[in-house]
Amino acid sequence: MSKLYFRYAAMNAGKSTALLQVAYNYEERGMAVRLFTAAHDERSGHGLIGSRLGLTRAADTFGRDTVFDRAGLAQATACVLIDEAQFLSPDQVRQLHRLAHAGHVPVICYGLRSDFRGDAFPGSAMLLTLADDVEEMKTICACARKATMNIRLGADGRRVKEGEQVEIGGNERYRAVCPSCFYADDEGDAGRAPGLFA
Repeated sequence: MSKLYFRYAAMNAGKSTALLQVAYNYEERGMAVRLFTAAHDERSGHGLIGSRLGLTRAADTFGRDTVFDRAGLAQATACVLIDEAQFLSPDQVRQLHRLAHAGHVPVICYGLRSDFRGDAFPGSAMLLTLADDVEEMKTICACARKATMNIRLGADGRRVKEGEQVEIGGNERYRAVCPSCFYADDEGDAGRAPGLFA
């Protein structure tokens, strides 16, 4: 039975690397996959999924107008893999859920659960609601605790707490942190990892 899967984590947990490994596993067995990434995410280049390990692969892009249905896939598509799934709209997540169950195509989504303010991305909230299988991928904070939150850094290297939910950037703009370090500014410096903030 096909399912909708959501693999979420904080920044720098290996989500894109895991997606590329799954694609390789399918293709090594002679099966076709379809890869998607957000159209506005150009960290690795437009229409490219790139991992911090240096792996890169071309992918289709999705935007607000993208419709996910069986008609848009080759008949032989064995699996749909989506990177940056937090940028899906709630309606697109419903389409993917339908694709998995009515179209009989497994869909595996990889993305963030929350933004730099600790607020859910709409796509992630819907994935947490509809996904048949939800798995947290692990990474660590600079203080060595499990990182589950993300923070945004400004051009001066200082933490930014306000602003638009979506602002593309990589390791130089975002950090994965544990909840203690996420709230450290609110409680003085208790729990702050050395060198985490300027």
